[in-house]
Amino acid sequence: MTSTDTPGDSSAGPPADTAVDLNADLGEGFGRWHLTDDEQLLSVVTSANVACGFHAGDAATMRRVCDLAAERGVRIGAQVSYRDLAGFGRRAMDVPPGELAAEVAYQIGALEVFARAAGARVAYVKPHGALYNRIVRDEEQAGAVVAGVLLADATLPVLGLPGSRFLAAAGAAGLPVVTEAFADRAYTDEGTLVPRGREGAVITDPDTVVERSVDLARSGVVKAHSGRDIAVRARSLCLHGDTPGAVDLARRVRARLAESGVRVEAFV
Repeated sequence: MTSTDTPGDSSAGPPADTAVDLNADLGEGFGRWHLTDDEQLLSVVTSANVACGFHAGDAATMRRVCDLAAERGVRIGAQVSYRDLAGFGRRAMDVPPGELAAEVAYQIGALEVFARAAGARVAYVKPHGALYNRIVRDEEQAGAVVAGVLLADATLPVLGLPGSRFLAAAGAAGLPVVTEAFADRAYTDEGTLVPRGREGAVITDPDTVVERSVDLARSGVVKAHSGRDIAVRARSLCLHGDTPGAVDLARRVRARLAESGVRVEAFV
């Protein structure tokens, strides 16, 4: 990576303006087990990253979330993952590029069936967990994910970390790219996410998360784990649905953004 395409560099995305999308990971459960409060979060967010069965989710859950999202005008996104249901998609895996491309397309196609049944369409793609972090720097795996998206629908926007190999490969392939930031995750000085296994990787104080959301939306700046201010230009903010108090926190974030003059609207 050069100094002009490192994650978090201000050149990696458009200047922050007064509009931001709020996305959340939804449908993260299967069978009788439900991790996310999908119905309540869908009253707050503008984009729903729906688990497609590889790290979480099943057919009934996918259909239910698509129905709810379509009813509320929330954009439906395919949250694709490594095939790792037991590890919630957060374990490092080595998957051959051809196999990974096919599995990405498979997940998008599965969700598209339920999105169409609800009168909507899959509007974008966002990788999850270990796959999301791997394709920040792994060019081969990033290319495989892009190939999978192209196989499913060559017009789909992709959501990812500013300056990542993934967004670079997607842009080169003609896919629309959308930059994303995380108010509840710690950043390194290079603009990547601090690994979840490290202390302080997840920001748990609600007041801090709310104010970081406003800073990211208005100025495109966030304080890194080291205390240094870094540029993170993003069109969408992720609100994790699997954290305690996720719904109340999401409502606070949206209300505070509105108070700060930031429009909350989907990017597609």
